[in-house]
Amino acid sequence: MKLRDSYLQELKPDIPQAKVLRNTGDEERFQNETLRPIAKFQDDVLLAVFKKYISKRKNVFYDLEPSKKEAYIDHAIKKDLKLRNLIKGIFIGLFTAQEYAEYQENSSQFNKRIANLSIERLKNNIQYFEKEND
Repeated sequence: MKLRDSYLQELKPDIPQAKVLRNTGDEERFQNETLRPIAKFQDDVLLAVFKKYISKRKNVFYDLEPSKKEAYIDHAIKKDLKLRNLIKGIFIGLFTAQEYAEYQENSSQFNKRIANLSIERLKNNIQYFEKEND
């Protein structure tokens, strides 16, 4: 188990702007040390999953105005249970044993943070979802 955990730690990218200070709360520390690096590492997977989600929903997303595309992303991740669970799995699969134990202590709050990080990443990469990428 320790070998797996050390490999996982090596895989996670460093994010200098996600600072953890002495007065940083436990939830924010977990977000900055664990969730943000996983979100960055899994960026391509999140994009591919959401692209497949759009296609399964008859490509309605492509006909929306830019502001409505962002609302579509919000709604999809917050309301579609299957999509949300898939995204949680994308994150949880890269937790070390200790990170998973910490996640279990406050999974509800961390699930919200996972959803918000995913929404943020998808919105920041909205140009990826242009029609010519079909």
